[in-house]
Amino acid sequence: MSAPVDTVEAAALQEARTTLQRVFGFRGFRPPQDQVVAELLAGRDALVLMPTGGGKSLCYQIPALVRSGTAVVVSPLIALMQDQVRALQQSGVRAAYLNSTLTPAAARVVEQRLQAGGLDLLYVAPERLLTERTLELLSRVRLALFAIDEAHCVSQWGHDFRPEYLQLSLLQQRFPGVPRLALTATADALTRDEIAERLGLHAARRFVSGFDRPNIRYHIAEKRSPRSQLLDFLRREHPGDAGIVYCLSRKRVEATAQWLRQQGWQALPYHAGLPVAERQASQERFIREEGLTMVATIAFGMGIDKPDVRFVAHLDLPRSVEAYYQETGRAGRDGLLADAWMVYGLQDVVALRQMLESSASDEQRKRVERRRLEAILGLCEVTSCRRQVLLRYFGETLERPCGNCDNCLQPAQTWDGTEAAQKALSCVYRTGQRFGVNHLIDVLRGNANARVSSFGHQRLSTFGIGQELEAGQWRSVFRQLVARGLLTVDLAGHGSLRLTEQARPVLRGEQHLKLRREGGKPRRRASMSSPPQAGRGDPLFEALRELRRRLASTQGVPPYVIFNDATLLEMAARRPASAEELRCITGVGELKLARYGGDFLQAIAVHVAGTGHLEGTA
Repeated sequence: MSAPVDTVEAAALQEARTTLQRVFGFRGFRPPQDQVVAELLAGRDALVLMPTGGGKSLCYQIPALVRSGTAVVVSPLIALMQDQVRALQQSGVRAAYLNSTLTPAAARVVEQRLQAGGLDLLYVAPERLLTERTLELLSRVRLALFAIDEAHCVSQWGHDFRPEYLQLSLLQQRFPGVPRLALTATADALTRDEIAERLGLHAARRFVSGFDRPNIRYHIAEKRSPRSQLLDFLRREHPGDAGIVYCLSRKRVEATAQWLRQQGWQALPYHAGLPVAERQASQERFIREEGLTMVATIAFGMGIDKPDVRFVAHLDLPRSVEAYYQETGRAGRDGLLADAWMVYGLQDVVALRQMLESSASDEQRKRVERRRLEAILGLCEVTSCRRQVLLRYFGETLERPCGNCDNCLQPAQTWDGTEAAQKALSCVYRTGQRFGVNHLIDVLRGNANARVSSFGHQRLSTFGIGQELEAGQWRSVFRQLVARGLLTVDLAGHGSLRLTEQARPVLRGEQHLKLRREGGKPRRRASMSSPPQAGRGDPLFEALRELRRRLASTQGVPPYVIFNDATLLEMAARRPASAEELRCITGVGELKLARYGGDFLQAIAVHVAGTGHLEGTA
């Protein structure tokens, strides 16, 4: 007589928990990891939305080790495959990848291991998976599951659309008995529905664990002198830390990277126009070395598995809230404190609108993208908690202000901007709604330069009525009026501003406006009590980092695949003195304990003894 289904599933889930502790050194699952794992162990499909750093990979890695056969992981980027395979191999997992970096001979070795049952996980790009040769190869082996990572790439409305993902529905047809798991960190309700539709996951249970990344501090400021603002931020908050700086154009990427190097910063450029070999070398350096800053376009980042990125900075406005969330989510994957910092100006809006309107997209797509641009503008100009606004966009409610964004740490000052708004809107109307911000400011401030005089605008009733505000203050007013939808950028008029219907109540005095008052420096981040942090400057933590660096260098792997910063910080705080105590540190699995335990215990013992010398380690 067979055991009841729930008893079988309970036993399988217990085996999964044991595997989690033994292989990866984690004492328990984070919700809803255990529920996702249970679905796959029972042979059922699932769709998972979990924030970056939330542990999506474990949702398929653990079932891959418990279920019979090989798990096939569909991944869009070579760098992601290589990172995850290296990390898995460090934990004793039989993992490999098939991609274009392998020679034909090396690829044959991987295929032979697969056919012999010698792999727990195989990572493969969608293009390679969909070839008839690969599909036929997979039909001859026992498969544990399919995991489709970065599943938002299937959405034609998304920011990382990959046409190859549209064909992945054939997995259901070719391998009907193999459970499938689709995973993403960035998908609103519309995109989640599209993923389920295009991948044939209509009956799949959905797990949405939330978008909040409480360890990330959000800060958004007016763009004044962007490079100087960036350098001040880096010097104040992140000396010696690894991070990413995003720019809109390739030209700005290269200029910013060069300027940072001149200021003594270790900075590398990355964009699609660089030679492939140079891009790969820069990416490899960023992954393997500590303290590097990557200055990049959006071509860099998706699939980067580096957990100790301490900041993501934007020198230009992202295209949407989804893009902003995806890009900032690359910071603090280890759960430790990190920063999402951005400066932006009205010119960013003009540039993005120009890119959108000149694209080959149809009108329906353009309307969607315009709404997304309006949403990111709203996030920038809000005077309340940014995290509440960000989460609300994805359909979540944060009951109380987060206490870890610039508006919470240093509440924005506001002022009654009704009269200023009326002057600005009237000036737009009186000049014929054909001019950009700089010209409008000249008219408002009574600057009768050649351009103003050539149009006769010195004779307008709005000429000189705004001398009480500086040019920078007027620029802030216009930017906020665009963000609130009272003005729109007319790209046919080369960035000129036009009134919208929403401007009428303000012009008539029927609606009052509170505007943000620009200025003020951000406060230093308030400390947080969890997780325990010895932090930079702690001698033991620094000694453990140096030991990790030497071990990683010897093996030719990134330092974080030995142990990440969170594990080292816990070691520094708890100072284990035996293998049993070290086993209780999060992230110390059995193989890593056997491989590295002696070295790290010796380093801790030397520090505790007060010698500060690591002789004999590594």
